[in-house]
Amino acid sequence: MNTHNEPILKIRCENVSKTFIQKGNQEVPVIRNVSLDVYENEFLVVLGPGQCGKSTLLKIIAGLEMPDTGFVTLDGEPVTGPGPDRGLVFQSYMLFAWKTVRDNVELGLKLRNVPANERREIAQHYINMVGLQGFEKHYPHQLSGGMKQRVGIARAYANSPKVMLLDEPFGQLDAQTRMFMQKETTRIWEQEKRTVIFVTNNIDEALFLGDRIILMEGKLPGTIKTEYKVDLPRPREHTSMELLQMRAMITDNTELVL
Repeated sequence: MNTHNEPILKIRCENVSKTFIQKGNQEVPVIRNVSLDVYENEFLVVLGPGQCGKSTLLKIIAGLEMPDTGFVTLDGEPVTGPGPDRGLVFQSYMLFAWKTVRDNVELGLKLRNVPANERREIAQHYINMVGLQGFEKHYPHQLSGGMKQRVGIARAYANSPKVMLLDEPFGQLDAQTRMFMQKETTRIWEQEKRTVIFVTNNIDEALFLGDRIILMEGKLPGTIKTEYKVDLPRPREHTSMELLQMRAMITDNTELVL
């Protein structure tokens, strides 16, 4: 029993390594000996440049890839494949073009045979939460990039996952929409507390969103270089002095380009 308000362990990655085999049987080590604990309701950001293994790490936590060595646990149970306890949001919108906003959000509930009335009620709650009320009958081609990504977030939340996994979800958005979506993500997380693991290559985004930042080395195989605790009050401002000081510190320690 947790009586001292100690953080509750949610996810553990223990000595996780992964190597992919390319054409010609060439081995490409992507992650090596990554160990990481993630806590209940924590907003953890995995930060690093392209080709550093961060998305592969997220896929292993999602159960979409299996590690060659090491293991991942969720609530103490080994992760052996995908499951409804983990909601996924990718950079590509992954919406079904022939389904409306409502139908896309209801998809996971429908696959789990949730009754139609209950399905509609749950979907509407999350459509409202992401600010898309009035767009229920729109199709993806009628939506902006930011709106499409909000549908993806609503769909992931509608399945009531224990953990949200977001893989550079705002990478395709213009700068203004990206900042808006960062604020929306913070608002939704504060409203519907979940454990979140958010992958990005953007230092400002990491600082704006994260409770803690895991900085990956800038080359393969991916390893953890260091971590930063972001003890800044919310809502945060990109231009606050404290955030800019942390930004400078991280910039000096990474190959990332601002």
